Amino acid sequence: MNVSLESIKTLREKTGASVGAVRSALEAAAGDERKAQEILRQKGVEAAEKRKDRATTLGRVESYVHHDGRVAALVEVNCETDFVARLAEFQQFCRDVAMQIASMHPACVSKEQLSPAQLEDAKKIGKSADELAKEVCLLEQPFIKDQGQTIGHYLTGLVAKTGENIVVRRFKRFALGEEVASHCHA
Repeated sequence: MNVSLESIKTLREKTGASVGAVRSALEAAAGDERKAQEILRQKGVEAAEKRKDRATTLGRVESYVHHDGRVAALVEVNCETDFVARLAEFQQFCRDVAMQIASMHPACVSKEQLSPAQLEDAKKIGKSADELAKEVCLLEQPFIKDQGQTIGHYLTGLVAKTGENIVVRRFKRFALGEEVASHCHA
């Protein structure tokens, strides 16, 4: 199937994938943009899986402070090389994740970090583990700037685009008036 340059350009702008990958996906999807996006997303997941065990010792710590100064977030995002850490797309991802944390107040980065007690409490109120994860796990939450994708999908797309393993390592959210858990003893 012949795919128009305009459809390649449009999908490339939406996904950030290479021209060749976009053309292949559109051809495999017989020109259907939605199906092509799903094909590209799946390829990104596969690429991320191959890279997930690579060491991530570089990256950046990003902050976000809401305009009224009442909520802030810090996030550490790791990657494999300083080159990727300096990319505009990586830095934008870090800013977006910090804003997501400030806005959506996740409790942990991923589903694997949910405690047995959290899962048990969710069961008691009729929530499945997946429903709980969408609420409290950063990577499972819908992205506040694009409700059509999760933070995890956003991350997977960045991994596919950069060719490096990227990991949200940790975060902290601060809000005025919230109780402070103290780890210091006087």
